[in-house]
Amino acid sequence: MIKFIVGHKGSGKTKTMISMANEASANSKGNVVCIEKGIQLTYDLSHKVRLVDVDAYGISGYDSYYGFLCGLMAGNYDISHVFCDAVFKVCGNDFSALEQFALKMNKLMVNNETEVILTLSCEPEEIPASIKEFII
Repeated sequence: MIKFIVGHKGSGKTKTMISMANEASANSKGNVVCIEKGIQLTYDLSHKVRLVDVDAYGISGYDSYYGFLCGLMAGNYDISHVFCDAVFKVCGNDFSALEQFALKMNKLMVNNETEVILTLSCEPEEIPASIKEFII
């Protein structure tokens, strides 16, 4: 399942995501992964959360990001939660590409029984209608 935390810059999306990731790491029987651009969250996340810097892997664009997530899932069947911060900084804010990415990723995560939470710096009205259901 996929979920979006949506709001303008400075609205507390990352703080919400950090709280959710730390709660998931305390309660989940699986592994929790947090993907971000850079390693600013190192001291905010529990040591149980695997922090991944997309810059270290040269990830850019939705196709690259999707392939990276597929690789994570293929390499570790015990991932229960994936938290993706600042998706637009990595992939760009092309809402048509976001729509295709989200629908494809939701199918992958439902099949793997994994929950993915993404932060998006935009207003809820900007999200395409077909993926508005993912907004929390």
